[in-house]
Amino acid sequence: MKMLPALLLVLLLLVLATPVLAQTVKVAEAAVTTKVSKGKPVDSVHRISHRTVKALYFFTRTVLESAGETTIKHRWIHADRVIKETELPVKGRRWRAYSALPVDAASVGQWRVELLDESGTLIKTLEFKVH
Repeated sequence: MKMLPALLLVLLLLVLATPVLAQTVKVAEAAVTTKVSKGKPVDSVHRISHRTVKALYFFTRTVLESAGETTIKHRWIHADRVIKETELPVKGRRWRAYSALPVDAASVGQWRVELLDESGTLIKTLEFKVH
């Protein structure tokens, strides 16, 4: 009888020590856009004037390998410097998410946005220029 609690403790430790496999995230759609309307980007920006918009959005439509939940990150990079990083939940097999970045005269230059999975693996990169 004294062996049962010890055995249960060993089993519990084994379960807790087993690594949880991260969800595989695939990109069905990604765009830097001036607006998201009805769950979709209205355009795809490659070059834009800072005078024409107040913000830009990084829209992603992801597909998970299996049912479940995970998180993704949107990373906004200006001149090789991370300006903003937003962690977003993915709560279904097919999921849409977007993050926003204010745009002004200080935003002029070369940009890229990165989509990363929960373990920090780079999934997608888009580049654009603000002038």
